[in-house]
Amino acid sequence: MAIIVNLDMMLAKRKMTSLELAQRIGMTQANLSILKTGKAKAVRMTTIDLICRELQCQPGDLFEYVEDDDPWKR
Repeated sequence: MAIIVNLDMMLAKRKMTSLELAQRIGMTQANLSILKTGKAKAVRMTTIDLICRELQCQPGDLFEYVEDDDPWKR
């Protein structure tokens, strides 16, 4: 996958658990886990907005693009 999710890193920087973030943004811990592990197929902009507000970060702090060898593997 070419998009890396750095949510764990931001949670650690803010000394916040994923359960605490999930509760603050009104998301289930299971759905947040799917996002954290990079298994989510799509993310709503409103979800990114809520996460960024709670973690006081930019969307670019949460996601990173890494060049993939074969773009047709997806």
